Amino acid sequence: MAKPRTGAVSAGMTLQSTMRRDARHRRNTMPEPDRVSASGMIADRVTHMPIFVRSRLIACYLSTGSEVDTSAIILRAWRMKKRIFVPDTRGSGKLTFREIRPESEFASGPFGIPEPIGGSVLAASLFDLVIVPVVAFDSDHHRIGMGGGYYDRTFSFLRHRKLFLKPKLVGVAFDCQKVDEIAPNPWDIRLFRIITQAA
Repeated sequence: MAKPRTGAVSAGMTLQSTMRRDARHRRNTMPEPDRVSASGMIADRVTHMPIFVRSRLIACYLSTGSEVDTSAIILRAWRMKKRIFVPDTRGSGKLTFREIRPESEFASGPFGIPEPIGGSVLAASLFDLVIVPVVAFDSDHHRIGMGGGYYDRTFSFLRHRKLFLKPKLVGVAFDCQKVDEIAPNPWDIRLFRIITQAA
């Protein structure tokens, strides 16, 4: 396969930056009642997915700001006797996932996101399901995140598989974050599915 030209990659990254900015603006300007209602519908859809019901080891991000609220997903997972792990970014460019429990304590991480103090660590390849934050997405399950590349680096091993086995990476987002098409970078990891309030 021909190596992508530097100029083409730069242009693609500039376009992704524009999509990221516009999608964040649409998400940020959603009325709060709509965001709360949509987050509830998304939590219902996620927790009724067969892959969620079957999973025992689940990684899930802790939401901040205008992101889809994942607290209901985490609470329901605990009630279903599943183990929940959340990202810790205090590493070397990849995510470490630490287990949380109802009594877990948190501290603000490098990006102002709560991260657990202590907790068992599980390798990324051992999860059944990973709930991934999304800034923008398209119909082909391509995702634009915050731009740090943490998820792509952490789950880069999935690029070398013929089929999605596990973990299944499922993104959650509001309908307003959808874009027509995302031209993926060579290092981007395509999601297994994206859940919104409508689908």
